[in-house]
Amino acid sequence: MQVDLTRRLVLGGGLLAALGALTACSSDLPDAKLTLTTGSAGAVYHQLGLALARSWARELGMPTPTVLTSAGSVENLDRLLTGRADIGFSAADAAADRITQPGGNRLRALARMHDDYIQVVVPASAPAVHLADLRGLRVSVGPPDSGVQLVADRLLDVAGLGGGSDVRRERLSVDQSAAALARGEIDAFFWSGGVPTEQVAQLSRQLPVRLLDLSDTFPGLSARYPEYGLVTLPASSYGLPSPVVTLLLPNFLLVTDRLSAEVAHELARGIFEAQADLAAANPSARSLDLRSAIETVPVPLHPGALDYYRSAHYAS
Repeated sequence: MQVDLTRRLVLGGGLLAALGALTACSSDLPDAKLTLTTGSAGAVYHQLGLALARSWARELGMPTPTVLTSAGSVENLDRLLTGRADIGFSAADAAADRITQPGGNRLRALARMHDDYIQVVVPASAPAVHLADLRGLRVSVGPPDSGVQLVADRLLDVAGLGGGSDVRRERLSVDQSAAALARGEIDAFFWSGGVPTEQVAQLSRQLPVRLLDLSDTFPGLSARYPEYGLVTLPASSYGLPSPVVTLLLPNFLLVTDRLSAEVAHELARGIFEAQADLAAANPSARSLDLRSAIETVPVPLHPGALDYYRSAHYAS
């Protein structure tokens, strides 16, 4: 497990010796011109990214990072590994998939951030209750290169809807999906994000909605992909008729091994300096916690971030 491995590494003399050199070098932060890749404008990754960039600049004395919108996790991972971004958000499933691919072993984590709820949104009047009920319907599975598309493809496959003609797939962003559902142009859409997601909340004020129960997909999905958990989403999240059982997915803030240990240490510290700003940007950040932040399996913590958690007494 990540926590036990982290503790062993921190107690080992080799890592401490390597990180001891940090105190001898001058700060890299004034020259740290970084790029942070997030998600769709107005969605959770982007809201948290903007808040982080402002807080890092204010609290750490560094230039304000450039904040990019993106299609989501898959595009963010591409940007990190090709050097087009220095920091990026990713869901755990996309990160676990990428780290096994060529070059993916360069990924490093700064923290486990908030957890996503997998949301399959339908009109409240729709007869669909489970994923299998979407057969033959028009369903948005998220844009190309998004983490939403990744989890949608996996879930539809587990539900027996993995064939090309089982559902009529649209590849829309969360904004486009909510608008299309309101206009009756699609019958359902997938979303993976913190709760509440503003686009879903706005839609629920225009059109009564429900979320599909995903409990029947969990055994098959978790047997293949252990990143997912089972959770009950409260009815109050979107004014739903009742609570619904869905899937939980951790989110990581990632970098690569190109980032210096000193900068990684300070960015990790700055995440927790920014907690109030992050929670104000989106309530999902209220779950950010030092104890769980080190749980980033299968992506190893960056040595600089690991040193920060050790200094905060949460990795010992």
